[in-house]
Amino acid sequence: MDNSFSIHLDAWSVTHQKQSGRCWLFAALNLFRVAAMEKMNLKQFEFSQAHIHFWDKFERSNHFLESMMEMADRSVDDRTVHFMLNDPIGDGGQWNMAMNLIRKHGLVPQSAYPESHSSSSTRYMNATLKELLRTTAGELRSRIEAGMSEADVRTHKESRMADVWRILCIHLGTPPETFDWQWRDKDKKFHRKGNMTPQQFAAEYVAEDWENYVCLVHDPRNAFYQTYTVDRLQNVSGGPPVVYLNIPVQEMKAIAQRLLEAGTPVWMGCDVGKQMDGKRGLWDAELFEAQALYGVKYGMDKASRLRLGQTMMTHAMLFTGVDVVDGQPRRWRVENSWGEDRVIKGYFTMNDNWFDEYMFEIAAPSSQLTEQMLAGLHTEPVVLPAWDPMGSLAHEWHGERIV
Repeated sequence: MDNSFSIHLDAWSVTHQKQSGRCWLFAALNLFRVAAMEKMNLKQFEFSQAHIHFWDKFERSNHFLESMMEMADRSVDDRTVHFMLNDPIGDGGQWNMAMNLIRKHGLVPQSAYPESHSSSSTRYMNATLKELLRTTAGELRSRIEAGMSEADVRTHKESRMADVWRILCIHLGTPPETFDWQWRDKDKKFHRKGNMTPQQFAAEYVAEDWENYVCLVHDPRNAFYQTYTVDRLQNVSGGPPVVYLNIPVQEMKAIAQRLLEAGTPVWMGCDVGKQMDGKRGLWDAELFEAQALYGVKYGMDKASRLRLGQTMMTHAMLFTGVDVVDGQPRRWRVENSWGEDRVIKGYFTMNDNWFDEYMFEIAAPSSQLTEQMLAGLHTEPVVLPAWDPMGSLAHEWHGERIV
């Protein structure tokens, strides 16, 4: 195990999602804070993860109830209806979902909307919201079945969304419409921006052209250079859908490497708990030799593991370094969001063979795509079922439960 890297970007402290499944939001905001720290000349800075988390809960509740109304003619035993009722308000999410929230609700510094007990430990808040949302789903289905007008059904839905708002404000605090922003930089110079809205703050301090980012996945079950989406995978109702472009894993590596070499960290999604030593912070595809120990052969490749439920995306993090030898990567540096008490102040090492087997997704600027990939972006997205493993990162969170 070697923790040295030829490309090493990070010079900041890791964040801590604690007992929550907000990894996808942490990873996105960790990417954006790099340029924000540079612009404000700060050694350490965090966007408020709790603020964007509040809006995800609110928007996702609305999307769930809209879906329940759209599928009111289906039995509750319908697989899609049952799947959504099983997890109406999980903590997880995808890159596109984070961008939908930023587009609509902006961002604020952590000082303007700090962490609370419920943002850092979401279990009981989620349980409360699940019961309310399942109750409301039943109420809406009953009203539609009884022939009530769409206006009456929607009035009831909006009254229940007011209940969602009340619960979220009690648990997390009411999100600010405006806030006062001033700071002293690492050279002791004082700065004042004055009163700002979340949308103004995001426009001022997010330097990445995230509107032109593309989600790239490696899904060997399906055709490459084709776009895919997952049924009902959304948080902001009516917002842009989650769309993936499927590419070979070596091409995904090449893009990630080029971005890191250009000084840009990379948002990514993987199956975090497989072949991992959490204490040492190491991933290697052959770390635990279970087959040799038991004298058995498993025999599944990556595609088979996806088909048969042995692997799925469970965690999002940030690549902040790569060790390149003769132009090829041999290990990757990973900024996790599990605090500083692991490994080297919270940074992990991923050997390149693990990338092949358990890495699934990165977000990258469209300018990094080849002509073949750009052509693939124009294909009609194939709709995968709601329970497909390509949507697993957006549902019940897995990371802390595994490690």
